[in-house]
Amino acid sequence: MRLSWLLAVPALAWSFACHAEVTRFEVLQRNPQAFGGRSFEGGMAEKITARVTVALDPSDPHNTVIVDLDHAPRMADGKVEASAEVVLLRPARGNGTLVVDVLNRGRKRISTVLNDLTEAQGLRQELAEDGGNGFLLEQGFTVAWIGWQADVAADPVLMRASLPVAVGVAGRSRDEIVLTGTGPRRVTLAHPSAEPARAVLAMRARADAPSQTPEGLGFRFIDSRTIEITPPAGAPAGALYDFSYDARDPVIAGVGLAILRDVTSFLRRDGTPANPLAADGQSRIRHSIGLGISLSGRVLRDFLYFGMNQDEHGRQVLDGAMPIIPGARRSFVNDHFAQPGRNPGPEFDRRYPVLQFPFTYKVLDDAVSGRRDGILLRCLATNSCPNIMQIDSEFEFWGSQASLVVTDTAGQPVEMPKNVRLYLMPGTPHGNVWNAVASKTAQCTLPLNPNTGAPTTRALLVAMQDWIAQGVRPPQSRYPDRAQGTLVRLEEAYLPIPRLAYQRQQVVAEFVEQTALGPVVRGTYPLFVPRTGVDGNVVAGVRLPILAAPRATYTGWNPIMGMKGAQDLCTQMGGVVPLPARADPSDPRPSLEALYPTQAAYVAAVQLAAQDLVAARLLLPADAAIAVASAQAGSLAKLGALEEGGGAVGSK
Repeated sequence: MRLSWLLAVPALAWSFACHAEVTRFEVLQRNPQAFGGRSFEGGMAEKITARVTVALDPSDPHNTVIVDLDHAPRMADGKVEASAEVVLLRPARGNGTLVVDVLNRGRKRISTVLNDLTEAQGLRQELAEDGGNGFLLEQGFTVAWIGWQADVAADPVLMRASLPVAVGVAGRSRDEIVLTGTGPRRVTLAHPSAEPARAVLAMRARADAPSQTPEGLGFRFIDSRTIEITPPAGAPAGALYDFSYDARDPVIAGVGLAILRDVTSFLRRDGTPANPLAADGQSRIRHSIGLGISLSGRVLRDFLYFGMNQDEHGRQVLDGAMPIIPGARRSFVNDHFAQPGRNPGPEFDRRYPVLQFPFTYKVLDDAVSGRRDGILLRCLATNSCPNIMQIDSEFEFWGSQASLVVTDTAGQPVEMPKNVRLYLMPGTPHGNVWNAVASKTAQCTLPLNPNTGAPTTRALLVAMQDWIAQGVRPPQSRYPDRAQGTLVRLEEAYLPIPRLAYQRQQVVAEFVEQTALGPVVRGTYPLFVPRTGVDGNVVAGVRLPILAAPRATYTGWNPIMGMKGAQDLCTQMGGVVPLPARADPSDPRPSLEALYPTQAAYVAAVQLAAQDLVAARLLLPADAAIAVASAQAGSLAKLGALEEGGGAVGSK
């Protein structure tokens, strides 16, 4: 009986010609009692699983920006077809806003971050506990996940798109490969090989090491998409293998951006029965927000850059855009022989075209390449720019060149456009699960930073809703700034702190030209990092109570154990060094004893910090209450056995 209502609704497919972009929307399953019938503030939630088909006119000016679309197979009407998986989550009583969670390698991320879930729960979304704290549904948001990426791992819980192939297109491609274990290993190439005889394999011991072709290194083709690599004897663990080859027939990955555009516009504006969010001849959606985390935050920046916020009818698609932890980077999506999943960082993928001008929203001149451009250049020309909130972790200044968001390419400060807000989550790594605690690892020098920016993100999503729906201006930007003295050179960032292991390591910003012989560095850009205070914590940004009332120094960077190279940082990790329990002449930081003579003094400091953030609309009252309760329990520091002189420390 429990399954009867799950299976009672057969698949409904709507095909229609009046909407040239979305031509078919097939509802595969409707579950009107998602999460086991659990009720939220907006009532029970309905989960809709569907498949959508879009048709693109390659000659339409809104589509000509898509690389290789003119080489795609055409239907009889001259259009190019693609399809994607779609999942919708709708509360019974919604607030009228659709949040499009841009998938990260096929993964749903927004629920994991904002609803305090494990990744498995965020992907599953079936049981009552998979609703987590219920934040998104309690607020009344309708959430959409739309497949846009074709090169997604084969896993039934991941979502993907079926994209056209540019048959007959050929060119040079490069795969950077990391092998585990010993002996020959088979690897699937990003694209089919066109001419195996011209393929070249080289090896680097580390990202910064020179390329070599040592004796014993070899490869052979298994088929056009598979090679078998034989590492040389004694190859170091984590070595990088660069395989350059003539490739053919690339998937036209940029079509994924158009799928996001057209399906979002359809769900927001279509009033026919084909739209499961429509009723009484109109969509229930009045506003839309695009939100992307990490890779998908970078894709969202490219969505804006390539002018995808205007559909083929000239209508604005997103009212608000929230790229989260992208730094100054974009994505390797709309390109010849694209590889959307590439993630240039401290340890790998450094020279893929992800960090490329323009880095910021304002239109600027590039002192290195000579180009003039900006992320908002196209939407400014069509009056289709959304309100934007970019939210970065502290790691992004060390591993993702985030200072280029607020400086020009010569290092001078840049003022943001009026529709853009920037927020830093200081003292946070690139990402953490909600219940992380500090822990040690063999790879990184410092214990791992346990902090999360989820409370900041929740508050800012509410502020974005107020901004687009009611015109309420959001909190002013809180981001390091050269003009304010909070964005400084590497050597100015820290006082000498024992055990901090600060060696001025930072991933550099290079202007890389992609040539037939491989990537070539043609220049570099100046970078800066956030200034810290006497306690070693960053002074700018949204300082949550764990930083405003600190019991440790929390960094957004963490050196690789035993490595002293200029860029040898653990990818996406931060570090933590507890404050001294008592005054230490060798340590310039204040002691816990001086800061908080009693437990009550610590609780009072946390409470004051939480109240200030709530008043500034940068922390929700519910999260403020959690912070105070955690301080009362002695657990806000999340330091576990690392803390000196502290009590028991838990997860919140």
